[in-house]
Amino acid sequence: MNSVALADQPVMPIKGDLIGQLQTMTTRYEDTFADIGTRTSIGYLELVHANPGVDPWLPGDGTHITLPEQHVLPDAPREGIVINLAEFRLYYYTDGGVRSYPVGVGTEQNPSPLTEASVTMRLESPAWYPPESVRAEYAADGEELPRMIPPGPENPLGPYALKLSAKGYLIHGTNKKFGIGMQVSHGCVRMYNQDISDLVYQVPKGTPVRFVKQPVKVGMSGNEVWLEIHRPKEEMDDATRDQLWKQVMARMDALMEQHPGIEFQRQAVELAIDQADGIPRLVGEQVHQVAKAHAEGEDAAESL
Repeated sequence: MNSVALADQPVMPIKGDLIGQLQTMTTRYEDTFADIGTRTSIGYLELVHANPGVDPWLPGDGTHITLPEQHVLPDAPREGIVINLAEFRLYYYTDGGVRSYPVGVGTEQNPSPLTEASVTMRLESPAWYPPESVRAEYAADGEELPRMIPPGPENPLGPYALKLSAKGYLIHGTNKKFGIGMQVSHGCVRMYNQDISDLVYQVPKGTPVRFVKQPVKVGMSGNEVWLEIHRPKEEMDDATRDQLWKQVMARMDALMEQHPGIEFQRQAVELAIDQADGIPRLVGEQVHQVAKAHAEGEDAAESL
């Protein structure tokens, strides 16, 4: 692991299915996971799950924490924007590679849609027109919400937004410092303001946007097999583990059809499922490919 360097999200080259790398940082006495997430562009629950036992609101001065900046790419076409609701993360594919950003998504009561859409418009300093369902929700709590909230510090859309062809849904910034990397919205996709400011001018009209829900991701990096699991709920009971096992087996079967000769390490797979912390783990290798490469190497050596 490397020490963190705070910077804008880079374009990462795509070589196989694994991007980025785990990094670390040492906290200061005033740090919270919410502040660290804003500075490093990492979601709140990503930091919580990657650092079990560390108090997210008072990690303390000099605490070494893991920054989960390595990811297995979702199983989806690598074009435009792919939003994996299960990991609270957006992937934007460009000719040069991929950028990855943490996002807040819809709650269980108001989930983000599992759909395909496209970007229809870029909005600068957007006004917010709360839908009737949201105004009714506020009214039930004794708070009257105006029909329009103008741009400014009270506007929950933040400084920029991307309007989608899926009616009523946006990718937008926020006026809150907390909630990125969690289920917090009424279905829209919420980003850190520095991230939406970075993304909004890169994405042209018509860019495809796909919403997927993949708590289990399996991919190849060279001949190595990597497994990344995001817990579907905070409490990991037996039923949840059984559910994850079934998903892992299905993903592995699909991968083995594409890459014959894969062997998995059951103990590594069990650890990944037990932790379900969103950190990619090496769980196997394509042994036939290794044997072939070894044999070719020996043949080359004999010919020298």
